[in-house]
Amino acid sequence: MSGRTREGYSGTGPGPITPDGCAVERWLRLPVGREPNIIERAVPAGASILELGCGVGRVTHALVERGFAVTAVDESPEMLEHVRGARTVCGAIEELELGEERFDVVLLASFLIHNGDPEVRAGMLRTCRRYVADGGAVLIQREGENWHTRVPREARTGDDGLIRVAAATRISDELTEFRVEYEFPDAEWSHTFPSYRWSKDGFEAALSGAGLPIERYLTLDRTWVLARPA
Repeated sequence: MSGRTREGYSGTGPGPITPDGCAVERWLRLPVGREPNIIERAVPAGASILELGCGVGRVTHALVERGFAVTAVDESPEMLEHVRGARTVCGAIEELELGEERFDVVLLASFLIHNGDPEVRAGMLRTCRRYVADGGAVLIQREGENWHTRVPREARTGDDGLIRVAAATRISDELTEFRVEYEFPDAEWSHTFPSYRWSKDGFEAALSGAGLPIERYLTLDRTWVLARPA
């Protein structure tokens, strides 16, 4: 059905599938990118980090190795089984309950802020605001501003993998359905999912309305932002 997350697979066996429809094995094959470097440059050494939507720990492990104290949150227990060196919490980001805990840094990466459900998006921002310490920072990764139109495109991942954004279909005035293909020598996946099209002004207004005005963009392509609690 249009607008729903769907996972396709060909190979020896798809393995566990997460609640949002992602194959755990696919994420295990993907190397970490530049994310840890961006985060490390933006926050104090040794900071406490609440990582929302950590998956199998690709970014988590790199942050732990660099001396950060990470609490890693994901709604998939199958994903969390692969996280090492960090405290793990299983649960949905928008429903997270950690009492009075606060963190130097709250991290919302992997383009999760583009979730197709407006209530989920709002809930994610509430969670970010709730758990960031006074004077702390919220780091959010968003899609590039031309990603919904620059299709198809592809990139190598690791030594033997290929990621291809194969199609982008307009669902509504606000949603695009993407089809992304992952190719490896012994397996292939396709992932179809809806993505909310944030404008720059709309994104900044949403964060400001959640009490998280943007302090600065961390990358030239404006895919990483740092916000601080108002």
